[in-house]
Amino acid sequence: MSTLHTHTVEHAHFELLFQSLFDGGRGYAFPCDAAGHVDMDGMSERLRLHYLYVKKLIGRDFSTPAVRPTLQ
Repeated sequence: MSTLHTHTVEHAHFELLFQSLFDGGRGYAFPCDAAGHVDMDGMSERLRLHYLYVKKLIGRDFSTPAVRPTLQ
Protein backbone atom coordinates (compact mmCIF):
# COMPACT_ATOMS: atom_id res chain seq x y z
CA MET A 1 0.00 0.00 0.00
CA SER A 2 1.37 3.39 -0.98
CA THR A 3 1.26 6.31 1.41
CA LEU A 4 1.96 9.96 0.71
CA HIS A 5 1.70 12.32 3.66
CA THR A 6 0.47 15.69 2.40
CA HIS A 7 0.32 18.63 4.75
CA THR A 8 -1.64 21.64 3.59
CA VAL A 9 -1.91 25.29 4.48
CA GLU A 10 -4.63 27.45 2.94
CA HIS A 11 -3.86 29.18 -0.39
CA ALA A 12 -0.81 27.06 -1.27
CA HIS A 13 -0.43 26.55 -5.00
CA PHE A 14 2.80 24.57 -4.88
CA GLU A 15 4.19 21.84 -2.69
CA LEU A 16 7.67 20.68 -1.85
CA LEU A 17 7.74 16.92 -2.36
CA PHE A 18 10.21 14.61 -0.62
CA GLN A 19 9.92 11.11 -2.17
CA SER A 20 11.04 8.01 -0.30
CA LEU A 21 14.23 6.52 -1.73
CA PHE A 22 12.97 3.02 -0.97
CA ASP A 23 9.25 3.15 -1.78
CA GLY A 24 8.20 5.32 -4.72
CA GLY A 25 4.65 5.66 -3.40
CA ARG A 26 5.71 7.13 -0.06
CA GLY A 27 6.86 10.61 0.77
CA TYR A 28 6.02 13.93 2.35
CA ALA A 29 4.71 17.11 0.74
CA PHE A 30 4.68 20.56 2.30
CA PRO A 31 3.10 23.79 0.99
CA CYS A 32 5.58 26.19 -0.56
CA ASP A 33 5.90 28.99 -3.10
CA ALA A 34 7.01 28.54 -6.72
CA ALA A 35 10.67 28.75 -5.66
CA GLY A 36 10.29 25.98 -3.06
CA HIS A 37 10.35 28.20 0.02
CA VAL A 38 8.14 27.02 2.87
CA ASP A 39 6.57 29.38 5.41
CA MET A 40 7.84 27.85 8.64
CA ASP A 41 6.24 30.65 10.68
CA GLY A 42 2.85 29.69 9.24
CA MET A 43 3.25 26.00 10.09
CA SER A 44 1.93 24.32 13.18
CA GLU A 45 4.55 23.00 15.59
CA ARG A 46 3.83 19.43 14.51
CA LEU A 47 4.11 20.25 10.80
CA ARG A 48 7.36 22.15 11.40
CA LEU A 49 8.83 19.14 13.24
CA HIS A 50 7.87 16.81 10.37
CA TYR A 51 9.45 19.19 7.86
CA LEU A 52 12.71 19.46 9.81
CA TYR A 53 12.80 15.68 10.32
CA VAL A 54 12.38 14.94 6.62
CA LYS A 55 15.02 17.54 5.67
CA LYS A 56 17.56 15.77 7.90
CA LEU A 57 16.94 12.50 6.06
CA ILE A 58 17.57 13.81 2.52
CA GLY A 59 19.94 11.37 0.85
CA ARG A 60 19.38 8.69 3.48
CA ASP A 61 15.63 8.02 3.34
CA PHE A 62 14.26 10.77 1.08
CA SER A 63 15.16 12.32 -2.26
CA THR A 64 16.15 15.91 -2.81
CA PRO A 65 12.82 17.75 -2.78
CA ALA A 66 11.02 18.81 -5.94
CA VAL A 67 8.54 21.66 -6.32
CA ARG A 68 5.28 20.70 -8.01
CA PRO A 69 2.00 22.53 -8.53
CA THR A 70 -0.92 21.43 -6.40
CA LEU A 71 -4.24 20.42 -7.86
CA GLN A 72 -6.68 23.17 -6.95
